[in-house]
Amino acid sequence: MLTLRPRAARAWVTAVCALCAMALVTACVPAAQPDGNRLEVLAAFYPLQYVVEQVGGDRVDVTSLTPPGAEPHDVALSPAQVRRVGEVDLVAYLPGFQAATDEAVAARQPEHVVAAGTGSRDDTSELASDPHFWLDPTLLAEVGDDVAHALTELEPASAGAFAARAHDLETRLHALDEEFAVGLAHCAGATLVTSHEAFGYLARRYGLVQVGISGIDPAAEPSPARLREVGAVVEQNGVETLFFEVLVSPKVTTVLAGDLGVRTAVLDPIEGHTDDAVDYLGTMRANLESLRGGLTCTG
Repeated sequence: MLTLRPRAARAWVTAVCALCAMALVTACVPAAQPDGNRLEVLAAFYPLQYVVEQVGGDRVDVTSLTPPGAEPHDVALSPAQVRRVGEVDLVAYLPGFQAATDEAVAARQPEHVVAAGTGSRDDTSELASDPHFWLDPTLLAEVGDDVAHALTELEPASAGAFAARAHDLETRLHALDEEFAVGLAHCAGATLVTSHEAFGYLARRYGLVQVGISGIDPAAEPSPARLREVGAVVEQNGVETLFFEVLVSPKVTTVLAGDLGVRTAVLDPIEGHTDDAVDYLGTMRANLESLRGGLTCTG
């Protein structure tokens, strides 16, 4: 089983890109083209699907184990999907995030695996139980390096193309990170009240303080005591907006906002994909605009 670590993979990608002399992606494709059979990849949920598609390009056929618009925390796999886990060329998943996927990987033992987030997630802080590392674009960029390495193991003839695409993705994700840093520069220390605690990595990256109405589990109902605690935080910190998600009922958030006399806005944790016209970058930029319009900042 191939389980990759970000630092080693990133060094490998950098070396290959240096040999390509920072040429265009197409210039890195070897003269001898591989055959027309695409590599078949299963991605556990949308952010991983996005990375594999960006790095693999036309050499991969990617299927997500989480249907469009579905809440990935509770995804259930059919027997056919479980079988496919052991049949495809590569499986990209996040250990510990989806029990059904973990069980399928353990049962089918796929030969090539990208275990995303194993080198990125913080298991020593308040983020230890938060799987949403991809909301920090710099951490998602590391997965691109892992994917490029794994795909090269499967198709060495395309090593240059995979490395160049991973480098291009990393460049775009770091540019997105800079957009957030600039856009939220006056919001350091601002209180971010969300329907559930999915935004810890985003909050840490950009200096926000996350307060979840519910915990990590989006289906958990907050207790009356918790609602009172959140209400006190809102009043004490001058919070003007409560943020809810697209795949979870906004009822609790909207009722609480009405009781407190504040607004609501959408903040997408990008767990599932709901609009084919908008990719990860577009959704993150929409999140940035939502934050800029909803947070109580100093400037």
